[in-house]
Amino acid sequence: MSDSLSLPAGPMGQWPELLPGWVWLCGAGPGDPGLLTIHAVNALRQADVVIYDALVQEAILDWAPQAEHVYAGKRGGKPSAKQRDISLRLVDMAKAGKRVLRLKGGDPFVFGRGGEEAQTLIQHGVPVRIIPGISAGIGGLAYAGIPVTHRDVNQSVTFVTGHDQSGATPTSLNWRAIAEGAQVLVIYMGMKHVAQISGALIDAGRARNEPVAVVCSATTPEQRVLETTLGDMVADIDAAGLEPPAILCVGRSVLMRQVLDWQGLMAGESPRNLDPLNRGRPAEVS
Repeated sequence: MSDSLSLPAGPMGQWPELLPGWVWLCGAGPGDPGLLTIHAVNALRQADVVIYDALVQEAILDWAPQAEHVYAGKRGGKPSAKQRDISLRLVDMAKAGKRVLRLKGGDPFVFGRGGEEAQTLIQHGVPVRIIPGISAGIGGLAYAGIPVTHRDVNQSVTFVTGHDQSGATPTSLNWRAIAEGAQVLVIYMGMKHVAQISGALIDAGRARNEPVAVVCSATTPEQRVLETTLGDMVADIDAAGLEPPAILCVGRSVLMRQVLDWQGLMAGESPRNLDPLNRGRPAEVS
């Protein structure tokens, strides 16, 4: 990636300055470096140290050649730093007068534990700035051609994490309420417990033939998308050899990929179905 990108003039003529002793908590988006915000690029240009997560693409760090790059990734089932240690390391670096950028995949406040880190920093008197990012549950699905909301499908969407702090399927979740409460479900970090999740949703009344999409490594060159059903999801994931990171989407909005797979269209493929919801009318009704 080139480091020659020049920022346009900011809203007030200049972009915010990352000052010594501050920590900017920043979302890096779902993967594609082009999905960074301008505030994120501005932060990368100024940081003395970038502490980044496992899902942050290495190419994004090329925009911070002047900074020390510190890996603090946490991946399920693999040795990783404890969250408390990461938060206190941010405190120590800021107290040492460094310009600290904490770079997290997606959005730091969407199943990213960014709230915990920011709270710890503020409890220790460290000033922070929050820079939101595009969450994979929205941007990753969009790259796969799946609108997380569609007027003909859903008026609600529920975002769910597939594991709790212990790494197990969240026992605190009311799966029946989740199954009944929204037409579309978006499940983060659910691959490890996909059998339990699919079983819980079916037991709670979701149809076995309900459309499901599994989007792995969303927005990156390694992106893979599996279209399946709730009843066949476990076997199809295994047969396809899919691995995390992945976003699971349950609901009829998945059908829209048959017409909205824009990456396939760019590659010269034809739409599989121009009316995947079988509405028999123009897409717009008003």
